[in-house]
Amino acid sequence: MNTELRDRLRPFRDEALARGIPADDVERWLSTARPCVTLTREDGPEPVVGRFGGPLELPADMPTPGDPFVASIDLAALPADGTDLPLPPDGHLLFFAWPEGDFPESAGQVVYVPEGATVTERDKHESWNPGDVDEYRAMFDSYPQGSLRARIDVSLPYHAHFTPPGERRSVLLPGHPRAEELVRVWEKTRDDIAPAGPMQLGGYADEEAVYADPVEAAVSAVKHAAASGSWEAAASADPADWVLLADWFAGEDVAGYEGSTVHWVIQREDLAARRFDRAFVDVYWNP
Repeated sequence: MNTELRDRLRPFRDEALARGIPADDVERWLSTARPCVTLTREDGPEPVVGRFGGPLELPADMPTPGDPFVASIDLAALPADGTDLPLPPDGHLLFFAWPEGDFPESAGQVVYVPEGATVTERDKHESWNPGDVDEYRAMFDSYPQGSLRARIDVSLPYHAHFTPPGERRSVLLPGHPRAEELVRVWEKTRDDIAPAGPMQLGGYADEEAVYADPVEAAVSAVKHAAASGSWEAAASADPADWVLLADWFAGEDVAGYEGSTVHWVIQREDLAARRFDRAFVDVYWNP
């Protein structure tokens, strides 16, 4: 984390110390900070790096994904060092998802379109056509549209617990006995440091109610998907081997899905190898 982002966390540090949390505990928590890119639809000086919706353009030999199209990101337009993810330097990432889970299956997909690839426009309803199901057509018609601008931000954990391998009960994050208090400090100061946008790349996963890391929940869903036969790729059961690729706070826009958050997660080695077909999509929604 660079000095500028660390300086931006000063309100968090000041609030934590004012609450009597020991400085050593605060500094250990700050050492977990990750850079992230907040994507916003607001006008401003930040660069346009993609868009919600718009035409769906894919290489001619690529099947149309079976989930609704959410957004596309121009990787070459992203700010340098905006995340700590090993993203390709150019090309486009296309995100697809339903705002409701289909446990234990993945609720969406990620497609990487390399720079210079010949693409053709597809019918966005082609492979998941909602037909006469008015609920789903209304859902898709309310997906957000428009340009997305990138703001470099910093992210701290929203969770204070994790489940040790082989255990069923969660415990406080190792080395952080004041984790619950520090999460509450982040909840209070975040809007002054890194206000949320409708979508985020990298950083820590967030959702309406967080206890353990949402990435941990997604990895658990992968495990169940593998057991059911709906997931065939090799998958580690250790959440440390996975990263958050993107969050979409779908409940801000999608009709009838208030509180829904979509998490695209991927194994670190798959991200480095550009095997985006192995990304898994988990959804938190408490209707």
